[in-house]
Amino acid sequence: MIPQDFIQSLLGRVDIVDVIDRHVRLKKAGTNYKACCPFHNEKTPSFNVSPSKQFYHCFGCGAHGNAIGFVMEYSGLTYPDAIRELAQQAGMEVPEVRGNLPGRPAAAQAKGLVDRMMEALNYYRAELKKTPEAIEYLKRRGLSGEIAARYGLGYAPDAWQSLKGVFADYESAEMKETGLVIDSEAGEAHGAEPAKKARRYDRFRGRVMFPILDSRGNVIGFGGRVIGDGEPKYLNSPETPLFEKGRELYGLWQARRAIRDANLVIVVEGYMDVVALAQHGVENAVATLGTATTPMHVAKLLRLADSVVYCFDGDAAGRRAAWKALEVSLPVLADGKSVAFLFLPPEDDPDTFVRRVGKEAFLGALAEAKPLSQFLVSEIASKVDMRSEEGRARFLAQAKPLVSQIEAPALGAMIRKRLAELAGLDPAELPGYLPPRDSGRPRPAPAARVIRRAHSLEAQILQRVLRKPDLARSVDPDLVSDGSPEGRALHAALAFAREGDSGLTLGQVIAHFEGSEHAAALEAAIRGGSILDEVPEDDLDLAAELAGLQDKLGHQRADRRKAELEARHMEGGLTEAEQAELASLTARQAASKGVNSALELPPKQ
Repeated sequence: MIPQDFIQSLLGRVDIVDVIDRHVRLKKAGTNYKACCPFHNEKTPSFNVSPSKQFYHCFGCGAHGNAIGFVMEYSGLTYPDAIRELAQQAGMEVPEVRGNLPGRPAAAQAKGLVDRMMEALNYYRAELKKTPEAIEYLKRRGLSGEIAARYGLGYAPDAWQSLKGVFADYESAEMKETGLVIDSEAGEAHGAEPAKKARRYDRFRGRVMFPILDSRGNVIGFGGRVIGDGEPKYLNSPETPLFEKGRELYGLWQARRAIRDANLVIVVEGYMDVVALAQHGVENAVATLGTATTPMHVAKLLRLADSVVYCFDGDAAGRRAAWKALEVSLPVLADGKSVAFLFLPPEDDPDTFVRRVGKEAFLGALAEAKPLSQFLVSEIASKVDMRSEEGRARFLAQAKPLVSQIEAPALGAMIRKRLAELAGLDPAELPGYLPPRDSGRPRPAPAARVIRRAHSLEAQILQRVLRKPDLARSVDPDLVSDGSPEGRALHAALAFAREGDSGLTLGQVIAHFEGSEHAAALEAAIRGGSILDEVPEDDLDLAAELAGLQDKLGHQRADRRKAELEARHMEGGLTEAEQAELASLTARQAASKGVNSALELPPKQ
């Protein structure tokens, strides 16, 4: 464990501009620096580095973070290794300690979900080395020790509570939040052993374990595959505070460099498909996590590469999965980006296919993948009689709701032209095939100096505090409700900023809350506001904005208290002090609205 104080000192000493400029040539652009993004292919620079915030952000692919995050993303290092790399560059020695850190409250020292998932991974990896049956299974699947290590494969013993020996607080609520354990209900049986009362047991048992990593290399979930017969064949972690299946892709962490180099990402369906392809030198493959492809998956991949190829089994299930992928890809396609489909022989999946034919034959098949436009048109045409007018009319009717979702102007126009040709019509005779809003129509650019509205006042204040942490001292914590994730994150950010010295940067704030319960709310605030735009803070009156937002919070709090007192007054339950408080709140509310009030209590019903 690397002490947080050291991480803060490290980020205070290194300059993110120097760190990034070692790898990407930066050019001065106003108060910031710019370059073409190293994380996706682009011709116009959209990668911005802010020396004042010690933060980088790409307006093209959305990648952002502090100096540690950049080293992780660019070099493919884990969080601790990225810290060690930066420390070496800065001439600092990394102090690593075990157990509690002196001077930190117990709550801050409690293991977070990320720590627990890493501990579970280490346990599963150690168990794999001790389990000949699991090792033999991986060898039969053609995997080397190097690939198994690269993807962090492990093994969950076939026992009900093997993790109890790993986690002393096995029965805690925090353990359940990891998704590693399950609580059975009274009367539910565990195999031949009936449960007389509610009992906790391991979710993964007797399975080869595939860790799922997020964009920072943290373990956020697991997939487990049975070695022999058994159902389900694959078992995934449930949705947790760390893990959302619709957003994450297996193998993306390991594939990022290969995806950038090839400008192509291959989407398959299973963990073993990804690992088997990597074993044969095809390293730019990822897999969905027990769910159909989602628009978020597609958008994420199209930010990383210009081409996406879905590689599915050639059976009916594979074609259904491909059609679902086509449907969710249509709204997020852009001109200059391509989506294609590779259907393997019915008896094959990517794992068996690449083992049977080898890398070169697989890449040859990949080059012949069917473009989305061809797949869309041919699939619909195959289901109707194109020889008759009625069949062609049905063809157009089925294509219309799909084609109308395409926002890419050039691609949409070409597909409409092709539909018209097949139907024997002029493209002008295809009404209603355009998307609801005309993508070709110029849209007004958003005002650069307006911070976009957040969902709550707490979130709006959090955005401004993150933009300029020194302003935390001007925020009254007593006004902030802790009834929402952003409210709790704001409380934590205010406390951290107030404890530290002035000059704290956004990069240091994000590092402090890395892997904490507030990380998601802080990330949402960063993405939801204009924190990362290029407008200098001097051009924004952030202090005045904060004062206005706090006034609104005060009014909200007073309104809630007034409503509470009024409700109790109706029931005749107010003390003299509370009656005086209600009168004062009523007068204050009336004054703020510019009206006179007799300051009388409302009559009892």
